[in-house]
Amino acid sequence: MKIILAITGLCCLIWQAEAQQVELVAVPAEQRIDVKVDGKLFTAYRYPTTIKKPVLYPLNAASGVEVTRGYPLAPRPGERVDHPHHVGAWFNFGSVNGHDFWNNSNDIGPEHKGPFGSIVHRRVIQQKSGRKTGRLVVEAAWLDKDGQEMLREKTTFLFAGGPNQRSVTRITTLTALDQPVIFRDNKEGLFAIRVARQLEAPADKPEIFTDANGKITPVAVLDNTGVTGIYTNREGLKGTDFLGNQVWGKKSAWMILTGIIGGEPVTVAILDHPQNLNHPAHWQSRGYGLFAINNLGSKVYDPNQPEFSLSLAPGRSLTFKHKVLIYNAVQPGQTIIDREWHTFSK
Repeated sequence: MKIILAITGLCCLIWQAEAQQVELVAVPAEQRIDVKVDGKLFTAYRYPTTIKKPVLYPLNAASGVEVTRGYPLAPRPGERVDHPHHVGAWFNFGSVNGHDFWNNSNDIGPEHKGPFGSIVHRRVIQQKSGRKTGRLVVEAAWLDKDGQEMLREKTTFLFAGGPNQRSVTRITTLTALDQPVIFRDNKEGLFAIRVARQLEAPADKPEIFTDANGKITPVAVLDNTGVTGIYTNREGLKGTDFLGNQVWGKKSAWMILTGIIGGEPVTVAILDHPQNLNHPAHWQSRGYGLFAINNLGSKVYDPNQPEFSLSLAPGRSLTFKHKVLIYNAVQPGQTIIDREWHTFSK
């Protein structure tokens, strides 16, 4: 019955009828809050200062399959060890008052000059479990290289799940404090997920990677066994090569990444809310596993676009709304994702 209804486009009705209990469990000694759906770990909000921003890690499908890369928190055999600042799912940007929040980590390579900013968790405003939805509201500070706060962040996470689906809605409000905050056109942003090796696109050319210790490792050709990732945007464009260049930098209201993990079909979708700045946003959809949406980049993706620059005056705020959907067992079609986007848009 589930499969029949999904095929006829009524997946949303199943989702609402079969939504499962969501429990949020604080583990302060380990600086995290676990999110469980029907008793199984879905994700965890993690806020150690060692990773320079709060993240959601891991992200698990309803089956328990992990869709995020393990490195650098929990490396797994066969994974890439590039970009140590790509941790789970996160929100930051590459040019804020001249500070790079994106590339900051404890393992910054010499190719990154900074100055670097960091995002520090300040407090939990609300933590609420629920029969259908879990709610977490947190406050964080965006700090410059000298530790001075330039932005205050308030983020609301809404967690939900059913037998074959998980979702996270992230609503982030950034407020400038006593000085203007300038965001400049930059490709490094804004909301991102670093996915598991199986969701990458097969690579067919030599590559060079820098590991967490700064060691440069040339790779002739990676082993593509089990690597099955394909990007598809709302317009039907696909990305299947190493850089996913059919969809990279394009504007779209949503993007999906499909693949097979452990013999199971998996779909990860990111939705852009129509109220977001520069909607529909540009996409950082890289074949090596970076799945990101950027509402603050423009000319850097398309030379025909004007250069983006935003000055946020003291006391003024900017809000972004994104949603992640993770499916397994039944692969949703573009029509169902579009319906989810319309529902999210309301």
